[in-house]
Formats: sequence, structure tokens, C-alpha cells
Amino acid sequence: MTTTPIREKDDIETLKTYFLRSREYRNYTLFVVGINTALRISDILNLKWKDVYDFAQNEYQKHLYMVERKTKKRTCIAINASCIDAFSLLKEENAPVFAEEYIFFSRKNRYKHLSRNRAYNIIKDAACVNHLDGNISCHSLRKTFGYHAWKCGTPPALIMNIYNHSNIEITKRYLSIDQDDRDELFNSMNL
Repeated sequence: MTTTPIREKDDIETLKTYFLRSREYRNYTLFVVGINTALRISDILNLKWKDVYDFAQNEYQKHLYMVERKTKKRTCIAINASCIDAFSLLKEENAPVFAEEYIFFSRKNRYKHLSRNRAYNIIKDAACVNHLDGNISCHSLRKTFGYHAWKCGTPPALIMNIYNHSNIEITKRYLSIDQDDRDELFNSMNL
């Protein structure tokens, strides 16, 4: 079954609340970063504090610069306020943090990052507990970013560029644009 984006903003808020109420700040931050950066989970898990925080200036970076593991392409992503708020919460919870330390470290070993399998289970379990529709997994976070960008009217060419897709058909399939989305457009027109 194909992984789906989280289509409803209420469902996004439900998951955020779930992680916060559980005091699972690492998992909350993982979720927030995933839906706000469009990064693959392998790239998120490899983030270190120095990637998002300037220790010399004692402030968060404006951009995240990295080479994507899968494509080997350089990317630059603006770090938005939602990410900074989540990072701040996590940083405070785990103080002190160090530049070379993984942001999403394993609870078994603070010097190793969370495994992909564990990240998958965290997202999958949260979706199940909260009865979210669709096949929700780590990749849903990346797809959720694009789906909501598209719903807000972002030009398809920009979304294609962010995902490094070669054509619009790939992006449409990737975002799971379906009949419900088409119906919503037709029903909203009422010219």
C-alpha cells in the first residue's frame, strides 16, 4: 500500500498534541521537522545540532544546508518558526546539547541517531493510536509538506523542484492527488 500524506490539518494538530501531551519532545520535533522541511527521514535522522544552531552566535540558523543522502544533491532549506519552536523545546529538554550531537539521538545511546525502524514505529504507532486515515509512515511527513504546499496554491514547478522530480505526473502521484481533491475544486468554484 502506498504511503499517503496527512491530508487534514486537524490530523496534523492531533499528532502534535499527542506527542506534546506524552512529553515526547524528540518525537514531536521529528514530526514537525518532517512536515516542514520535506526532507527524507534518513536526512532528518542524520541532523546534528550544529546543522540548525549556531553555537558561536547562540542562535538558530536561518537555513539548513546539506547534501541529500539519496540524491547526493545539495539543498538549502529555510528553517521556519515551527521548526525553531520544536528545536527549542527539545534543546531545553536535553540541555546541554553539543554541536556534534545528533538531534534525534537514540535513547539507548546518546551518541547514535535514532534508527529508521524506530522512527517508522513512532510515526506509525501515533497514527494508529489517533485513528488517522491512510497509510501513514515516515515518508508521509515528506508527502504532507508537498500536499499542503499544493493545497495552498504553490506552483507545481516549485514543488517538483523541491522534490527533485523530473515531471509533474510523478509529483501528482507522489502527493496522492485524487478524486476527492478534484471534487473539492469543482464544488468550490460556483462561478
